[in-house]
Amino acid sequence: MANSVQSVVEQLRTGNPRALARAITAVENRTPDSAELLKALFPYTGQARVIGLTGSPGAGKSTLVDQLAREYRKQGKTVGIIAVDPTSPYTGGAILGDRIRMGSHYADPGIYIRSMATRGSLGGLSRTTADVTSVLDASGRDVILIETVGVGQDEIDIVRLAEVTVVILVPGMGDDVQTIKAGIMEIADVFAINKSDRDGAERVEREIRAMQSLSIRHDAWVPPVVKTVASDGKGVEELAAAIEQYQQFLAKSEVGHQKRLQNWRERLVEMLRDTLLERVMKEQDGRLETYAQEIAEHKRDPYTLVEEIVSSRTLTPKEG
Repeated sequence: MANSVQSVVEQLRTGNPRALARAITAVENRTPDSAELLKALFPYTGQARVIGLTGSPGAGKSTLVDQLAREYRKQGKTVGIIAVDPTSPYTGGAILGDRIRMGSHYADPGIYIRSMATRGSLGGLSRTTADVTSVLDASGRDVILIETVGVGQDEIDIVRLAEVTVVILVPGMGDDVQTIKAGIMEIADVFAINKSDRDGAERVEREIRAMQSLSIRHDAWVPPVVKTVASDGKGVEELAAAIEQYQQFLAKSEVGHQKRLQNWRERLVEMLRDTLLERVMKEQDGRLETYAQEIAEHKRDPYTLVEEIVSSRTLTPKEG
């Protein structure tokens, strides 16, 4: 970034969209200034409501996010949208480009949309999604909607980031029961049965209710089930109300505080892991190819090698 960090922070805080775009690009690309920028923005974070929407590909997540954004704008709230897309194996960029599908919002300064590539992350989110969320939060957005990539049953990273997680199911796709059994039941704060005008919507709702009767969440919350037809906006107002209901539940109980503690604990572990890995990779630059060849030829074992790298003095602060 050409401007100083403080200058960018000041412009971003006044709502300058170009400053916001530059800040997000810097964070996403991990430029030399990005760490200082995040430090400077952190005191301004913690005000936005972060809502995650997840579900299998084809569930209509993008359309539902689009309609939710409209609903929040009707309520006078500013909205930030992070759409995490699959990564191109050639360019590393986002393939789907949800901004194209949400193009009707371009003229609204109260909505900011950012597409992000997963860049190899397997949990449905890009590694830098949390940092980009912090930038949007610091910019003064009231609501941040995060649409995950839709990798299916393993998609649970959003729970560590979002205050409310909406799991979107669709009747007739054949994966509804399996998705619920696979653990999605535990991460959903609200269920949305999208495309509910299709046959089978009632059956999906019955299956959710049956699973809820068999398992009780540790916080005793029973996730509401909302039927939507995102293509025409049906049920979106009710979905926003269900999200608000859970947010009020968090605010009135100790659950919200405990959830934030747990989320930050897990995020710190992830940040430490990424930072240490980055440091090791930098210090071992040029040697990995040699190591790989030696292991492939069985000249040394990988377990001892990893122990040696981790315990080497290069990982300790320089003396003097």
